Amino acid sequence: MLAGSELDQFLDEFFGEEENTSCTAGSENQKKLNLFTYRKGEASDELEEYTLPSDGMIIRQMNRQRKVSRRTWFAFAVMLIVVPILLFFSVKIWGGRKYLLCSLIVVIAAMLPFFMMFEGRKPKAREIMVISVLAAIGVAGRAAFFMVPSFKPVAAIVILTGISFGGEAGFLVGSLTMLISNMFMGQGPWTPWQMFSFGMIGFLAGILYQKGILKARKLDLCIYGFLSVFLIYGGIMNPASVLMSYGYITKSSLIAYYISGAPVDLVHAASTVIFLWFMSRPLLEKLERIKRKYGLIEPQEDAL
Repeated sequence: MLAGSELDQFLDEFFGEEENTSCTAGSENQKKLNLFTYRKGEASDELEEYTLPSDGMIIRQMNRQRKVSRRTWFAFAVMLIVVPILLFFSVKIWGGRKYLLCSLIVVIAAMLPFFMMFEGRKPKAREIMVISVLAAIGVAGRAAFFMVPSFKPVAAIVILTGISFGGEAGFLVGSLTMLISNMFMGQGPWTPWQMFSFGMIGFLAGILYQKGILKARKLDLCIYGFLSVFLIYGGIMNPASVLMSYGYITKSSLIAYYISGAPVDLVHAASTVIFLWFMSRPLLEKLERIKRKYGLIEPQEDAL
């Protein structure tokens, strides 16, 4: 993990905040002096922001306890109503054979609310890049633990993305992570359902954090991570497995799949708790530092 000064220097170069390299040595020294003065002036603010308070809060609950915007309600309607209906009819009509087309539609449905966050302004490349990097981390994390069934950091990364950048970004990262990682682990009719499941975990994390219900504490995040994976992911994938296997759902088959899938869901939920416990503070701090310094994906104030 990079130190604070090293991280700032890396981010400046990575996001292109510094001017072109053809500047003279005198201008470079002046920029370094200005950067040092800027950091010195903000040192107390950053120390207050990133010092773990006595209540265990990782990042300050800044401007989060407010009403949910119209855009977010629209995204919630699309993701909770349109996407499940699409997935259901894809199985009933096509028998799950058009899973790549369904995956593409799910990604488009996730991208629309995300790009609505910018509302009248063009998103900068750096804003899209952060989401891409988080999705890439999720893909790499899933691949790194391929030898351990259901022990994956994907849900933890998706939850932290939803908290830091909003529910729309959480849904997009969750769906993209599963679509891309399944290119290595195997595509199938389960892919759109996995995309929807992880997307909803990240989306709900963003909404609950925005409403002030979910706090940025390790314990709170671990509890949400366990419940969301066991209830949301397991609650969606088990009926989806029945539907993909038989084309219809019966009470006995649903109970059988829930019972047989409970140990797998418990392992998945426990792994999410472990990853959130160790990853939540460093990752949220870095994401919050990037957001504050470069003004990335700031939510709008149009609330209901």
